[in-house]
Amino acid sequence: MTVAVALLITALVIVITLMTAAGAATLARLDGATYPTAIIRAATAFAAVITLAAVVTAAIAALLT
Repeated sequence: MTVAVALLITALVIVITLMTAAGAATLARLDGATYPTAIIRAATAFAAVITLAAVVTAAIAALLT
């Protein structure tokens, strides 16, 4: 049961991260950025959200132990 919940939470975080990256790329393109610049902005947003998720997970794990 715990493994299933962990996998579902991981999948949810990945989906949210990909949606954030797609939104950042779309907004960059609407702002007039070139495709390479939009991809760089999307990658930056992806990395930021993954990092934020890791930090929050580490903080919660520290509180629970």
